[in-house]
Amino acid sequence: MDETLSELSDYLGQALGAALGERTVAFGELTVTVSATRLIEVLRFLRDDARCQFVSFIDACGVDWPSREKRFDVVYHLLSPHQNLRIRVKVETDAATTVPSATAIYPGADWFEREAYDLYGILFTGHPDLRRILTDYGFDGHPLRKDFPLTGFVEVRYDDAVKRVVYEPVRLTQEFRAFDFLSPWEGPDYVLPGDEKAKT
Repeated sequence: MDETLSELSDYLGQALGAALGERTVAFGELTVTVSATRLIEVLRFLRDDARCQFVSFIDACGVDWPSREKRFDVVYHLLSPHQNLRIRVKVETDAATTVPSATAIYPGADWFEREAYDLYGILFTGHPDLRRILTDYGFDGHPLRKDFPLTGFVEVRYDDAVKRVVYEPVRLTQEFRAFDFLSPWEGPDYVLPGDEKAKT
């Protein structure tokens, strides 16, 4: 399998040249890195070329690398049922730089790109309906970013007095617990509430 993918990688390198960045073969898949400006050209070639025939769009997702200058990856997974091969196409971007939408080539990318926008804040140009898909319309922030607080900014509840959903600042009902990450079989070396009643 790796030999077939290596041959495909070489073929793509010759056919697309400077449009492709890094190419790696690992875990039974070929991964190619593409700049955002050449993404549509590469996806169209992968779909239409007789040797590739990546006609099946599997998914697209976002990845957050906050320490990088271009902190986000947009990752497209494609399948060629004719060649029985998979390929992963990665595009690096940041919060301000847009990525062209793949919906013109793969209509199934629609909701996946909406999800990447909703959860990471990645912007797609040319998308037919780029709006939130999993969070509420008034949601503040993008919850899968690494810098998003674990407790969120607001909590949502239905208020029976006003007969509607209300947003309130997060209130923690207990203090954060300090975990020592010891083996649960050894137990912590401090007394938990209630343990003082146990017989020694």
